Amino acid sequence: MGSLVSVSVLKQVLRDSGTIAVVGLSPKDSRPSNQVARYLQGVGYRIIPVNPGQSEILGEQCYPDLLSIPERIDLVDIFRSADQVEPIVRDAIQIRARVVWMQQGVVNQQAATIGEQAGLLVIMDRCIKVDHLQYGCE
Repeated sequence: MGSLVSVSVLKQVLRDSGTIAVVGLSPKDSRPSNQVARYLQGVGYRIIPVNPGQSEILGEQCYPDLLSIPERIDLVDIFRSADQVEPIVRDAIQIRARVVWMQQGVVNQQAATIGEQAGLLVIMDRCIKVDHLQYGCE
C-alpha cells in the first residue's frame, strides 16, 4: 500500500500529471519544498502553491487549502508532517485529484488507506523530483 508503486506506474503518473498542487510549499529558496516545486516548474508542470500564510510563491497565486483552488488538480504533493496528512488526503478526495504524493520521510498509512479506498493512487515516502530525474525524462 502507499509507497509500493512500480516504476511503470511512477512513469505514468509523471507523464499524466500536468497540474500539481504543492501543499506546504515554502517561499524560502533553501527549503526542499521550494526546490522541488521550482524544479517541477522548470520541467513544465503547472505548480499551484498551497500555504495559508502566503499570497504568491514562485510567481504563482498561493491558496490556503486544496478546496480553495478553482482549477483541476492532477496530483497533490504533500510537504507536511505525517500527522497533518489525513485532512489533506480527505481534501484531495473532495477535489477529485487522481494522485496524492507524500514526500520522502512522510508516511501515514491511515491516510494512505483512506485515499486508496476513495480511488486515489497514493505514493508515500518518495521524492517526486528524484523520481522525475530518474524516470520522468523518457
